[in-house]
Formats: sequence, structure tokens, C-alpha cells
Amino acid sequence: MPAMSGLSGNEMYCLNLKGLAPGELVIGNSVYSLGFLGSLGAGLRTMAGGEVTQITQVIHEGRLQAYDRMIGEAAEHGGHGITSVVSDLKNFHGNVEFLSIGTCVHQNGSSGRDLQFSTSHDGQELYCQMDAGFTPIKFVFGNVAYAIGLGGGIIGGLKSLARGEIKQFSDVFNHTRHLALERLVNEAKAVEANAVVGIQTTVMPFQGIHEMMMTGTASRHPELPREFDANPVTSDLTCEEMWNMVSMGYLPIKLVLGTAVYSLGFVGGVAAFLKSFSRGEVSDLTSLIYDAREHAIGLIRDEAASIGADDVIGIKTHVHELGGLLEFMAIGTAVKRVANLKTVTPTLPPQAIIRDKDTWISHEQGLFQAVKSGKQND
Repeated sequence: MPAMSGLSGNEMYCLNLKGLAPGELVIGNSVYSLGFLGSLGAGLRTMAGGEVTQITQVIHEGRLQAYDRMIGEAAEHGGHGITSVVSDLKNFHGNVEFLSIGTCVHQNGSSGRDLQFSTSHDGQELYCQMDAGFTPIKFVFGNVAYAIGLGGGIIGGLKSLARGEIKQFSDVFNHTRHLALERLVNEAKAVEANAVVGIQTTVMPFQGIHEMMMTGTASRHPELPREFDANPVTSDLTCEEMWNMVSMGYLPIKLVLGTAVYSLGFVGGVAAFLKSFSRGEVSDLTSLIYDAREHAIGLIRDEAASIGADDVIGIKTHVHELGGLLEFMAIGTAVKRVANLKTVTPTLPPQAIIRDKDTWISHEQGLFQAVKSGKQND
């Protein structure tokens, strides 16, 4: 029977260079109901703000169960590894489906049937990871469900009369975001990895609160000092970026992130509102946003300096509105130069960096809406 694979031609080419061949698409799922007690407990917990542990546990259990079932299906196919692993959740009829999907790969010329690894990376990224010297071990994730809290909202509302940082909100968001990273690292340590690479961060609404999830691939690099056995490297660089850094003699050390929550203040808000009726710069907003973004970047600069990093690269800043307040988050990867470091091959093949093109493009919904709108106009 032909293999039903989710890999593209470029991915298959790259994996073939590493002695791997495509296998079956594998899926695992689990449908959960939160239940009355869990929903009630979560509702009470949101009064104070911070992590909603009941929801965190339910989501973690559901994701893990779906992942384990996907692993079981891959084992039945005799897979050597699983690539492109994703962990998703979908709401329907008051229930939640946790879904894990990936694609099996087999080792060319081997009859071994033991599953050796799972990874969030697709075939192209996996090539770059392996060629940079990182051996994949396991797809890992860390999550936290959190709420700002009604009580915290009242306090924050009172303090928003003044312009500047709302410290207790900054503390809550910094704590919850670092919790997800800490749990990701703990999963990596459990499989004796000394690095988690290709970390992706997702924030999504869930049952009236928010879940922040970090996913990545627990890996091992022989050139990392033994200190990273106890505290694995974390990196949100793409595998292509990581290959480039390794080729220049740098290894990632730690994903660093900083969050600051700011208020424009009641007086500043009124002034900005009045100025919005006239053309020109709103100076209060300009200075506030500039100061807040610089503060968030300063937090990751301080964290990188404390671990002896040479640089922080790939810095990204995000701004989220929180009911009149603004959250500024900066995230990047601290790196350090390592002597005698090199990649397996001197150059990447073009197929490792070519982006696949979509070959199925549908405009049906847009056309339907246009026709519907036209009829209404008639």
C-alpha cells in the first residue's frame, strides 16, 4: 500500500540526505468535557488572577493523551521518528478535542521498528537541526492557563489613574510566561536532553481565560558543556537561523523574555483622546509606548547579561491591549561563542530553505459574501 505522507517534495529530499524516508500520517486525539466542578473552580480562581491550575491541568492532560495515542499509531507503522508534530485543540458542542498530528519517517536500509524521536520540525527544519549537530529526542511542551483576575482588574483600574507601569500586572504576566518555559524545560530534562530548540509560543483564548503554550524539540548536542544537562539550552531561533549561527561559531544558550504592563493614565488618556480629533503626533502615546518597549527589552538584556551571553538575537516585541492597559513583551535567544564549533556540512542545500507554494487556493467564501452583499444592495 502507498504511504499517506504529509511531507512535501523538498522535505523528502532533505530527509533523504540524512538517510530517512517518508512514512504514514499519524494522528492522536482525545475529547474532554471540563465539567461543572472544573468550570466553577476556574471561575472562582479568576477572581484573584494568575494561573488557573484546574484548567492548566485539564489542557495538559488532554494534549498529553492525544500525543501518546499519536505515538502509539506511529509505533504500529514501525516508524523510526515523527516529524512536523503539532498539538492543537478545537471546541465543539461544549467539549474540547485535543489533537496531535505528525508524519512518520523510516530509516533507509534499517529493519529496526523502535521509535527513536519525535519533533515539531518539518523535514527541512529537521535537516538543518541535525546538520547543526542537534540530535532530536522528543517533542515537548509547557503550558499555563491564566487570567488577569477581577480583583486585579479593580486594583489596576484604580492605579491606571496614574501614568506608567502597573507592577502587579507585570509580575503576573512575567510569572505565567516563565512558568510555561520552565515546564517545557522540565519535560526536556526528563528525557536527558541538554537543549530545547525551535521553540514556538502560542497564546489563545480558552473558556474565558487564556492559555500560553510553548512547544519545541528536546535535543542533544555533544559540544554543550555538562552544565546544560541540569539546565538545558532553550532557543526560539528557526533551525535555519540556528544552523547559520553554529556555522559562525555560536550556540544558543537561553530563550529570554520580559513583560511590562503599562497604563497611559486617566489624564493622559483624556489628552490623547482630545488630540485624536486633530492631525499630528500624539506625544503622550509616543513616549509611553517607547518607554514601555525599551523597558521590556531592558529586562531581557539584564537576563542575558546574568548568564554571560555574548548577544541576544532574533528579538521580537509584541504589544497586547488588556482592557485599557498595554502589555509589552520582548523575546529573543541569548547566544555565546564556542571554540571549534562547526556544522556537519559546509553549506545548506537549496531544498532546505525553499518555501513550498500553496497549490490549492479558494476564494469561495469571499465570492459568496460579495454575491450576498450585492443582492442586499439591489
